[in-house]
Amino acid sequence: MFSIEHEFDCTTVTLVDEGKKPLLEDVVLNAFAECVTVEQFDPRTDSVQKITLSLSQVRDLAAALNLPEGVYRMVTEKG
Repeated sequence: MFSIEHEFDCTTVTLVDEGKKPLLEDVVLNAFAECVTVEQFDPRTDSVQKITLSLSQVRDLAAALNLPEGVYRMVTEKG
């Protein structure tokens, strides 16, 4: 299950782990104009772990989810 919320400066997507246990903590993605942050609470450290991706890293990640094993570089067509 997931939810989408539109705020003034970002869009927030929350991914909720459903199904059989063990379940993981929710994953929260915040999409800003210049980057995307990914956050998840870590119960081992009792803190939120956060990474920041550039928009080009997000595009590469989206493409990678549908490609076989290998090394790739995104090339944009100029026209």
